[in-house]
Amino acid sequence: MTDTLPDRLSSNPNSPFYNEELLARDIGVRFKGVEKTNVEEYCISEGWVRLTAGNAKDRHGNPMTVKLKGTVEPYFRNAE
Repeated sequence: MTDTLPDRLSSNPNSPFYNEELLARDIGVRFKGVEKTNVEEYCISEGWVRLTAGNAKDRHGNPMTVKLKGTVEPYFRNAE
């Protein structure tokens, strides 16, 4: 497997940007230079992340998210 991360990745299995193999490799995301642990989805080229908003759920039972714009730096936590 390659060590390059995709431009866009989601942790939601219903998303077209979901990739189980990559998520199993323990990906970390720095947003504006700060490590974030509640990232649902990110896009490097557009410069945004979707973060979960606490324990709130929408009417379908999915976590509520907030979209923030800034510098996104995904990386592999464990280098193989």
